[in-house]
Amino acid sequence: MGLDMYLTKKNYVGSYYEHNNVKGKIEITVDGEPLDIDFGKVSEIIERVGYWRKANQIHNWFVENVQGGRDECQESYVTEEQLKKLLAECEEVLEFKDKAEDIMPSVGGYFFGGEGYDEWYFQDIEETIEMLKPLVEAKVGDIYYQASW
Repeated sequence: MGLDMYLTKKNYVGSYYEHNNVKGKIEITVDGEPLDIDFGKVSEIIERVGYWRKANQIHNWFVENVQGGRDECQESYVTEEQLKKLLAECEEVLEFKDKAEDIMPSVGGYFFGGEGYDEWYFQDIEETIEMLKPLVEAKVGDIYYQASW
């Protein structure tokens, strides 16, 4: 129980349209049993490209900068510019740790984790940077943010 946060990447495939000229095969097994997936009917592939647990400062950033202040566990599209902005602000927090509260404030909530500017706060920032760099450098697919608690 608590704040769980996800970034997903949705890659449009549209293999059901011949003019897209998409070819492939999906072979997935669960507990040794193959899943029956018809590649010709695949519309998109969704990957989890990021996950945080109780990183409330990051959640607050998404609520304020992506979700227009609305925090209802909704899935929200994240633009490339927004990803770059988050990355830049995280890097700024690490450079000016004494200004972290002004740059990326913590926020309280139902099992949202600590609100201090301690080692856990900065570890979340470092992990966010590591997560975002490859996404910003090789932007392919659409990125979405969603939290639940």
